[in-house]
Amino acid sequence: MTQADYLRTPFPEASDLPDGVPEGPARFFNREISWLSFNWRVLDEARNARVPLLERLRFISISATNLDEFYTVRVAGLRELVREGNTTPSDDGRTAAEQLALINADARRLMGAQQGVWNRLQREMEEAGIVILTRDRLTPEDEEFGRRYFEAKVLPVLSPLAIDPAHPFPFIPNAGFSLALELARETDGRKMQALLPIPTQLGRFIRLPGGERFLRLEELLLMYLSSLFPGYRDTGHCAFRVLRDSDLEVEEEAEDLVREFETALKRRRRGSVIRLKITSGAPERLRRLIMDELAVNPDEVVEVEGLLGMADLRELVLDHRRDLLWPGFTPRVPERVQDHHGDMFAAIRQKDMLLHHPYETFDMVVRFLQQAARDPDVLAIKQTLYRTSRDSPIVEALCEAAEAGKSVTALVELKARFDEAANIRQSRRLERAGAHVVYGFVNYKTHAKISAVVRREGDNLVTYTHYGTGNYHPITARIYTDLSLFTCDPAMGRDATKVFNYLSGYVQPDNLENLAISPIDLKETLLTLIAREAEYARQGRPAAIWAKMNSLIQRDVIEALYAASAAGVKISLVIRGICGVRPGIRGLSENIRVKSIIGRYLEHSRIVCFGNGFGLPSRRARVFFSSADWMGRNLSRRVETLVECHNDTVKAQIVSQIMAANMADEAQSWLLHPDGRYIRYLPDGRDDLFNCHRFFMENPSLSGRGTAGARDVPALTHSPD
Repeated sequence: MTQADYLRTPFPEASDLPDGVPEGPARFFNREISWLSFNWRVLDEARNARVPLLERLRFISISATNLDEFYTVRVAGLRELVREGNTTPSDDGRTAAEQLALINADARRLMGAQQGVWNRLQREMEEAGIVILTRDRLTPEDEEFGRRYFEAKVLPVLSPLAIDPAHPFPFIPNAGFSLALELARETDGRKMQALLPIPTQLGRFIRLPGGERFLRLEELLLMYLSSLFPGYRDTGHCAFRVLRDSDLEVEEEAEDLVREFETALKRRRRGSVIRLKITSGAPERLRRLIMDELAVNPDEVVEVEGLLGMADLRELVLDHRRDLLWPGFTPRVPERVQDHHGDMFAAIRQKDMLLHHPYETFDMVVRFLQQAARDPDVLAIKQTLYRTSRDSPIVEALCEAAEAGKSVTALVELKARFDEAANIRQSRRLERAGAHVVYGFVNYKTHAKISAVVRREGDNLVTYTHYGTGNYHPITARIYTDLSLFTCDPAMGRDATKVFNYLSGYVQPDNLENLAISPIDLKETLLTLIAREAEYARQGRPAAIWAKMNSLIQRDVIEALYAASAAGVKISLVIRGICGVRPGIRGLSENIRVKSIIGRYLEHSRIVCFGNGFGLPSRRARVFFSSADWMGRNLSRRVETLVECHNDTVKAQIVSQIMAANMADEAQSWLLHPDGRYIRYLPDGRDDLFNCHRFFMENPSLSGRGTAGARDVPALTHSPD
């Protein structure tokens, strides 16, 4: 047992801080620095020798992609506050300018660490037969292959650009990658500056003949500059990459919301540059030219000694090298669905069914809607869509249902960041099929995950409902851990109907039976439940809260947790990413502990369990799952759901299996300390550390077992490493 096993170890001794009990803003961690800390943990997986080599490479790519998005949204927003002269402090007492200074320093350290990890992984990859070559290591055969490849697959899509008064500096899009060149004419030495934008359609790593040998695209381009600029020689060059402000500004009074979003997307493409990464040692004239033309300040420039655009390393995660990847895993089909020969409605009628993705296949959600589309007894389908795949089987099923004459209502959220264009395409496709498409609210995002199917059964109409914590996205469902509840409970169906009426007709729902929703009453419900648990503690009854989510930063919720801790409530939190809570401080949070789980799958489900006067785990606990993190945007500026579970088997699965395994995890858990450091304890020689992801892969879930029963669902054990 290690300190990370929250299920079996007592709360640690609270810490006394040198400056005493934190007061005011010092009681909270900064949101942006906490996010950067999360991305450090992602990068650290690339150092973790327990992770297969190419999966470690994937973690570098994820870390780089995360950091890019952080800059294009969060840093861009802080810069805008600085430009406006806004000095309103964050919850932890820092102005936007102070936060930017901290971010800049930490992010530069992170980017340096990414290069160091990449250099180490390159050496390991070479030992495994995957080699990244430079120009000077090519054989004559490689050079001949490169020439043919360049002429056939690269040259036709390039647009080399001279930079002079007749050829102004071109627009470089967000994440655009380019080579800047200083050239000299062979005949008279006359200087010319030029730019070579590299189209995103070109792969970054070119595979050479004779094994797993690769050449970076920019190396190939530099080899054949003479084909792009005949009569000139290269006298100096550099590569650079830009990130632009990607926040959207939408006119709330727009008459046509779709057209307004299309216009806003075009504006975003031309957002101001917020970061310029440039290779170190760039010729000074080229460096000045790029900075002047892109209007960037010196503190927005990052010199890189190494690889630019590390997100592109995902191209080197080779699917055929199974020896360097996670062992294969095939998600399970619930036994109860198999008992009913694939009939989702029959399986749901038998009893509520909770699926835990990706361990139970997301195909069941797709099958639910496909079956609804083809069932002559189904009259209507209502569906929220926040993010989904390009060729979405969900959208395909909704279109099929509409074309078959069923009443189909689709709530498509246009404000899903970076998926706005895709969602516009999906909404038009649905409209062409005859579905009724609505966009919810202009000033709120609809983040709730609900699907409702109305079916005629005898003389009655029965509503089958799906509530989820994740997006209706079959691709991300393979790596995100999420919950899917299927039910035909009439109360759950009535609640879903009221939420859809709220989204389509602005009719504020009343008398919801199993739901709380934001922005109406979700936060108030949470605060009431936390306060009630504190009252149990004051009465001397067992009092505990287990919660799991992506982010916890909402100030008044954190205040409520501090108050509950002071009352004696034992609070164990699994917060994957941003966390504003300072745990384990005497006089503030002695009964709060926080861990972050980073591993094979992306923890995404949001769950909260209240002991309800009986402690945890307990059959009498109150158990909820949600689409919402505990952040201001989720609790006040989005439509979200908090669903209470009443079915005994579903509650047991969440409390005694899903949450218990998260609490017990040791192998993937980082413990948050009172000073903000996250520490992972991996004792040498221990190959028996409990890994919740492996447990879920190896063991069936309680719900949906059907005739197989729950007898063979074991205690929290799994096979050794």
